[in-house]
Order: sequence, then C-alpha cells, then structure tokens
Amino acid sequence: MKVPFWCSHLFKNYSYQFGNDLHRAFLSRATTGKMRFVQFEWSGRKGVGVEVEDGGDVVDVTEADPSVPHNMRDFIDGGHRNLLAAQNAVNSGHFVLKREKVKIIAPITNPEKLLCIGMNYIDHCKEQDCPIPEEPVVFSKFNSAIIGPTDDLIYPEETKQLDWEVELAVVIGKTAKNVPVEKAMDYVFGFMVAHDVSARDWQFKNGGQFLLGKTMDGFCPLGPAIVMKEDLRDPHNLKMWTRVNGIVKQDSSTNQLVFKTPELITFLSRFMTLKPGDVILTGTPPGVGVFRKPPEFLKRGDIVEVEIEDIGTLRNKVV
Repeated sequence: MKVPFWCSHLFKNYSYQFGNDLHRAFLSRATTGKMRFVQFEWSGRKGVGVEVEDGGDVVDVTEADPSVPHNMRDFIDGGHRNLLAAQNAVNSGHFVLKREKVKIIAPITNPEKLLCIGMNYIDHCKEQDCPIPEEPVVFSKFNSAIIGPTDDLIYPEETKQLDWEVELAVVIGKTAKNVPVEKAMDYVFGFMVAHDVSARDWQFKNGGQFLLGKTMDGFCPLGPAIVMKEDLRDPHNLKMWTRVNGIVKQDSSTNQLVFKTPELITFLSRFMTLKPGDVILTGTPPGVGVFRKPPEFLKRGDIVEVEIEDIGTLRNKVV
C-alpha cells in the first residue's frame, strides 16, 4: 500500500486538585455514583447538570444554586466551589428534570482551544502502513464544528468523501503550561466521546493542511457527558466502537494509544497555555472508511454511532 503523503515525513494517579475536603467528598460518593456532567436546554434556557445515570434524568445544578455558571467552560473554570455545588444538588434529591423534557447538547460548546491528534493509535498506523510518529501530530478544529450527541450531521456539498472517526476527548480542568508528565493528569477534569468527522478529499489536498477537511460545520459531535477521571477505572484501557446503520466499522481500545493523556498535555503545554474547558481529541483507531477495501463513505440517511466504554454513545443522523 502506498504511504499517504501526510505521514511520510512524520514518523494512577488521577487526583484533580479540588482541595482536600472536596476531594474526599467526591471519592466517597455513596449517594451519587459517577459524576456525569452535561449541558442541556430546557424551558428556553441553557444549564449545567449531572446525569443520574447514562441516559437518565438530569439534576439541574444551575437551578439548585443560581451562582453556578450556565455553561460548562465557566463551570469548570470556577473550580471546587462549583463542583461542591453540583455534589450538593445531587445529594439533595431535588431539582431533577425528566430526560424527555430536556435537550442534551454538547458538554462544551465554547472551548478556547479544540485540539486534535492524528496518527495516535498503533493499530491505525499499521492500517495505513505508516510509521508510528515520534511526537504527536497536532491539528485543530473550530468551535463551529461542535454539535450535540444526537444532533443531525449535515452533509456538506463540498465533499464526496465523508468519513467517521471515534475518539476519546480530554477536557482540561485548570490552566496548564510546561507541565511535567508525572503531574499532567492533575490538569484533567474528565473525558467524553468525540466524533472526528472528516472530509477525506479535502483532508488530503489543499497543500497537505488538514484544516478544511476536519472543521466543516458539524464535524465535531461531542458528549454525551463529561465523566470525571476519578470515575473511570483506566481511561487508557477502554473499548471503543463506531457503528454505521448498526454495522460495526471500528472496534478497538484506548490501550492502543501511542501518546496517552499525560504525554499529550506535556507536549501541548510546551507550545501553548491550556485553559479550563479546552478539549483534546486524542486520535482514532483503525476501521475508518477511507482505508477500507474498497473505501466506504457516509451518505445521507446513515445513522452513525460512536461509543466508548463507561462514557457513552453519540448517535447522529447524516442529513
């Protein structure tokens, strides 16, 4: 197989710093279980909430405590006070909105940075006959690409090669610059599922720049919730899948990552200051459409599901 031009030259301690009292409260969540943070729309307003369970009812944290920000980026930036408010809202047993009454939107819609890592799965590199990179391959998307976990994915007229990519997304919890790898997980708030939708025809032309092929409108479904890192047994050993119309296309594990979360944060924070709410898409495993034989691409009417174990599923219809 011919090596694609864009790879030819490239080649547990998760304690977030909440403060001792709050950290103990979060580790002893006897009444709450996992903390799954969501953004939602209800009755003409947006809010930050906690899912009772994956796909379950939502505790309205912004109603329980009016001082809590109504968007996730500011909620995370507020640190331990907002987390304690969320814990109190859940423990109260009140302020619960029925799932069918709310619209779940992307957990974060306005990150300062929406970063992506390419060629970051060992098995995906093998799929392309590409060497494993010696350092992370970095590109980006714009916020206008973000859509929710069940929103329609609009097929752009500009492409004929619309493709899928399931990815683990990291959400930054506090400002990070020049972070040593042994402390990098202290800067992680949690994890969510991302779908790195790609227009392969535009990804592989335009002077070799990925941007146009990666950041068309709707090219970054996120969600369905942010799961705190303390609530994942190991974010680097989770099963992950893509299904198109119920047929499995990608089936791998985050244990195939070349550069795991600590290495990515250390590398990226050398060049830029990571801020609370920033999002890092960590790459995709094999099974993407463009490298199938023959190649396969999405079409209008397809239902695409991307799923990561213990985090959840995005389900978007191509229209």
